[in-house]
Amino acid sequence: MGKLAVYRYIALMFLVVQLVLSAFTFTGLFGGDVSPIGHSARAMLVYILPVLIAANLLMLFYWLVRRKWLLSLLPLVTIVCCLPYLGTFLRPGTLDKSAADRQRGIKVATYNVAMFNRETSGFMAQDILAQMRRQKVDVCCLQEYNDVSGDKRNTDSWREYFPHFKIGRDDMIIYSRYPITGSKTILFEDTNNSAMWADIDVNGEVVRVFNVHLQTTGISRTMRQAAKLARQQIDIGNSRLMEAIFGNYTLGLYFRTGQAATIANEKRESPYPCIICGDFNDVPYSYVYNTMLGNMVDGFTECGAGWMYTFRGLKAVRIDYIFHDASLKGLIYYQDTDVTYSDHFPVFMKLAIQ
Repeated sequence: MGKLAVYRYIALMFLVVQLVLSAFTFTGLFGGDVSPIGHSARAMLVYILPVLIAANLLMLFYWLVRRKWLLSLLPLVTIVCCLPYLGTFLRPGTLDKSAADRQRGIKVATYNVAMFNRETSGFMAQDILAQMRRQKVDVCCLQEYNDVSGDKRNTDSWREYFPHFKIGRDDMIIYSRYPITGSKTILFEDTNNSAMWADIDVNGEVVRVFNVHLQTTGISRTMRQAAKLARQQIDIGNSRLMEAIFGNYTLGLYFRTGQAATIANEKRESPYPCIICGDFNDVPYSYVYNTMLGNMVDGFTECGAGWMYTFRGLKAVRIDYIFHDASLKGLIYYQDTDVTYSDHFPVFMKLAIQ
């Protein structure tokens, strides 16, 4: 009887774990539907959805090994409901870039260049330009941009390939091979981040291209400060560090929430089809992602393939995007992981203007 009681107790604990895990997964799956302001804990579950899905996979394996067929439906249904979320950064298939190149349309790129790593010779800026040439980019949106490159200005040296450009705030620019007929800089309150748009005349059809750089998370800065204090042999308690990380992330999330609403409102006022691209500093299915997407199309879910991540390093996550109105048609969407001049990867998309 003693062994049977222990067995039942363990089985009950696994069932409780499964129920809690499924509840947390579904809460995270719909956490981006409500504003994080006042619901920050719920909003945070969106950021650990990959971990929750992986845990459900382990639980599915456990129930199958135990031959608990009915209980295995709990993690299975949870995972199936997460498939649309997984499709925002992981899609089957392969890309045919040569076929996309043969179709008519415009090629858009977005890249956070991280001030070209403050490299003074101008080599990085010129090599990135060469990459844009090779990729046959028509419109290039850069964030954390620096126009000074050695003893030259990038706007001078890039002009041969991109004859048209508009600078927003000092660290943001839109380059174009097509004429720009209008533009606007969008400043965000209480932050150095910003956005801009430019109306681009593509053979008589005007599209409005948004270049966006939303508030950073602040986690990397907190970790660097903690490492600096540790090198100085100043004790940082784990609880204090976690509080700082949570506080920075929450504050950044609140900022991005307002900034995303500003861009969404600006987009609604556009008389032209829109393309929104840039560094959102947020993950798919988050409130910021959903607000920015609205009734637009996420280019990767339309015509991308493979694993889409745009931030380098340990946090290999997708935070750079290209969205477009449904009146445009996506032909191909991909990132270039060979371009490693920044902590981001450049993202490319070709669209047909219908």
